[in-house]
Amino acid sequence: MGNTSFKYDIGVIHGRFQVFHNDHLKYLLSGKQLCRHMVVGITNPDPSLVRQETADPNRSRLTTNPLTYYERYILIGSAMQESNISPHELSIVPLPINRPELYRYYVPLDAVFFLSIYDDWGKKKLSYFESMGLKTHIIRKVPFEEKGISASDVRNYMINSQPWEHLLPKSVARLMKKWQIPDRLKKLNQNRSHSDKPFQLR
Repeated sequence: MGNTSFKYDIGVIHGRFQVFHNDHLKYLLSGKQLCRHMVVGITNPDPSLVRQETADPNRSRLTTNPLTYYERYILIGSAMQESNISPHELSIVPLPINRPELYRYYVPLDAVFFLSIYDDWGKKKLSYFESMGLKTHIIRKVPFEEKGISASDVRNYMINSQPWEHLLPKSVARLMKKWQIPDRLKKLNQNRSHSDKPFQLR
């Protein structure tokens, strides 16, 4: 990044990243500009760590969680490498965002916790951080209609065979094709009556 004078030593940033798109990348890079080392917390890492949220009921559904934790780990790492971020300045970990009592097992609590706020879910996450006495830094706060790219829109473009590649970092788009994620999404959508229910252990 070329920045030798960071505002913070360690920052924690988070997201579900289903799927990782260009605005996700901007968000991570904005966080990295603020800290020497950044910890990226991938939320909804597995079914056992997901709770339904009234502030965002769709986040816990199977159809909105097509990618595994490991796949998202690879996607984020490839996009950050493509953006010339040294792997020595980055950690990628699971983060059960709506289980604040578990944060200490995954991320350093003395870090600064970054977030963007667009809706009630963003406000709820801020309340989680504040309930734990964590230091926070709001990167962006705008109305939902000004949010930008939506991962749900990207997923829908894939399902409907519409152009989507331009909305993702190049390395991510390549992996989406290699892993046949559009086909996976189409199958999930076809089985929606069975799969469109809370993400849970089987």
